[in-house]
Amino acid sequence: MDWLTRMNRAMDYIELNLTGKIDLKEVAQCACCSSYQFQRMFSFITDVSLAEYIRRRRLTLAAIELKNSDMRVVDIAIKYGYESPVSFARAFQLLHGVNPAMAREEGTELKAYPRLSFLISIKGEKAMNYRIETKEPFQVFGIEKLFQFNGVDTPAELWKQSHANGEVERLTDNAGDLPTFLNQNYHKVHAVCSYKKTEEGSFPYMLSAFKGDSSKTDGYTMITIPAQTWAIFPSDLFTWDKFDETIETLYKRFFSEWLPTAGYEQVDGMEFEVTGVKDGLNFVELWFAVRKLT
Repeated sequence: MDWLTRMNRAMDYIELNLTGKIDLKEVAQCACCSSYQFQRMFSFITDVSLAEYIRRRRLTLAAIELKNSDMRVVDIAIKYGYESPVSFARAFQLLHGVNPAMAREEGTELKAYPRLSFLISIKGEKAMNYRIETKEPFQVFGIEKLFQFNGVDTPAELWKQSHANGEVERLTDNAGDLPTFLNQNYHKVHAVCSYKKTEEGSFPYMLSAFKGDSSKTDGYTMITIPAQTWAIFPSDLFTWDKFDETIETLYKRFFSEWLPTAGYEQVDGMEFEVTGVKDGLNFVELWFAVRKLT
């Protein structure tokens, strides 16, 4: 089953359950990936979170029913998953700019968010640079933390804290020599994500260094990365103030342009963010563990 078919099957499931309970784990299973992986992929492709998309679709359908039926507001609120008319009215006002009662008045302007469908789009944008590499098992070690998807705490905060308290510098000192598959342009501290199973809705993230003979690993979490095929996407060179913009563009293009057409799928969402310096400017590479679609 190809990527487009799986993603549209997930959208079908959501559409069929807008008036009932939507199990995010079931949505992800329709797309043959984890809940975290699907929600992350969805947000990069659409620029909106999955939860927000579902909320918009429900309130779009609720507005249609208010206009075209005599159902009580409280019954429409319950139908679309709201526990009370008050919470429904608040959400309705936030999206449509009017309260539910005003939506029934002639001439009231409302918003409609249509059902999303995934398809191949010919954009004519510049080519994506990438390479496919197969690597034997290797180990990384570092500072690990578990995050909740869409939680308040983020990996960016972990980086910020670890720079402020000197942990990044200490990990750099303890990293030792770079592995043979990296040259001296690369930094010694990177990040790895989704390298093991965790509870639903969460993901592991580690500020990591590659383990070598001269590495000092005491006090750090260490993990083994199994043999994998990696799709590696390098950025253009940039100044550090453009880091967030650069890495977000790489992620977005991977999910929306490369993955739907390349004949590969991600392996459990595992990925590395690898950085370096060349000619006085910065670069970042995203490594995605992938396998060929059967």
